[in-house]
Amino acid sequence: MHWRSKLIHSESKIPSGFRSLAPATFRGSTVVFPSMESVSDSWRQSEGYTYGLYGTPTTLELAARVAELEGARHTFIAPGGQAAIALIYLSFCGAGDHALLPLSAYGPNRELAEGLLKRCQIEVEGYPALIGSEIATLIRPETKLIWCESPGSVTMEVQDVPAIVAAAHAKGVTVALDNTYAAGVMFDAFSFGVDVSMQALTKYVGGHSDLLLGSVSVSSEADHVRVGETHSQLGMAVSPEDCSLALRGLLTLGVRLDALEKATLATAKWLSEREEIEAVLHPGLPSCPGHEIWKRDFTGSTSVFSVLFAQGFTPQRVNAFVDALKVFKIGWSWGGVASLAMAYPLLHRLGERYKGRIVRFNVGLEEQSDLIEDLSQALAAGVKE
Repeated sequence: MHWRSKLIHSESKIPSGFRSLAPATFRGSTVVFPSMESVSDSWRQSEGYTYGLYGTPTTLELAARVAELEGARHTFIAPGGQAAIALIYLSFCGAGDHALLPLSAYGPNRELAEGLLKRCQIEVEGYPALIGSEIATLIRPETKLIWCESPGSVTMEVQDVPAIVAAAHAKGVTVALDNTYAAGVMFDAFSFGVDVSMQALTKYVGGHSDLLLGSVSVSSEADHVRVGETHSQLGMAVSPEDCSLALRGLLTLGVRLDALEKATLATAKWLSEREEIEAVLHPGLPSCPGHEIWKRDFTGSTSVFSVLFAQGFTPQRVNAFVDALKVFKIGWSWGGVASLAMAYPLLHRLGERYKGRIVRFNVGLEEQSDLIEDLSQALAAGVKE
């Protein structure tokens, strides 16, 4: 064989039998088949590898590990949390259908509802997060999907998911849960009857703010088919390198969640005693809406919470507080090892009088005393403003 062909079709040999604690990272688009008889183009991962779009061994290992943790029948990996949300909508809703979304939900979820889904003639109606079983009054004949997100993004309301599931299933409606806060392990979605659970693996599973991935886990074979076909047709390929980083993140997820829970509770309790703070919205504290439900349904808390500044704090003073932080960095997202803060001057879901007084924190793995000192000096700066 000519040397140019050998560059592509090498016959070199390496020793077999290599074993490592780290899973291999498999990259590839084209899958090579041994014969025409074995050729397949199926998205069904149980049928083997057919094309890189449907997953390499690295992708499928991550999906299997997430499914194992969540107790799901099957998990699909998406390019990010927002992609996972879109995958669920487009799997269960079509033109003329109706969906329900808590008013406390992740902002981009609402943007998707008001943008692309509206153009697709899918109506998404907001509902009060703490509605519980009364959600039955909002279900229509054309309702196909009810979203839960517990706790809610920024305002942290803890929903009565079992009550919502019971009302939805009584009318044949699918329930999807954004379970990112709980990392898929602090709230056992499928034991409470949820049909579809999604996570932004970007957050706790990735754990280091260096990847973008999402997951969609299902409990039934029928939903496996619906989501699988949609996932395939949308071409939701993911990076094997990102999957490899997420697999590595899973190894330390347990110890990170333990450390983050402890540090976050200590930080939240310290802030709750400050006169500058009207309320601390942390599910583990009585001041958080739905705290009693959190105690009933969750096995722990994680790293994100919000505070409501006292009356008299203008958005300008709140911004001055955030700008004065040094250890806490200003940034979106959460779940990583670095502490973050973000003000929401336009947020009004708690009522107009709260507008401009909300700050959300992600507590990372810094020394606790450094975090408290940073908050203390920044509160002083906010007061001076």
